[in-house]
Amino acid sequence: QVQLVESGGGLVQAGESLRLSCAASGSIFSIYAMGWYRQAPGKQRELVALIRTGGSINYADSVKGRFTISRDNAKNSVYLQMNSLKPEDTAVYYCAANIKNDRYGQFDDYWGQGTQVTVSS
Repeated sequence: QVQLVESGGGLVQAGESLRLSCAASGSIFSIYAMGWYRQAPGKQRELVALIRTGGSINYADSVKGRFTISRDNAKNSVYLQMNSLKPEDTAVYYCAANIKNDRYGQFDDYWGQGTQVTVSS
């Protein structure tokens, strides 16, 4: 079993910053990619940022230049620094990871429980 635990959400005003953290634990042999998704009320879940082993990164166009994703492989953790937050960034943010449980297994996707980020205008 694998658990992803997020922290760092909250209520901030527009223009302020937040830092989200996510730590993976449990039966982990290897992690390929870790990332953040978000889902606003009435909208589909969307990719915010993704970082792969080796360092390649993808960002949603809406967050480029404001958000920064980073990863600590030794801690099986991923972070999202969110600056210049806007009301439209309000959503539940989910951590996700692509994990292999043992040497001979396949990579599977795991999700955290989500953390609320609310940006007031």
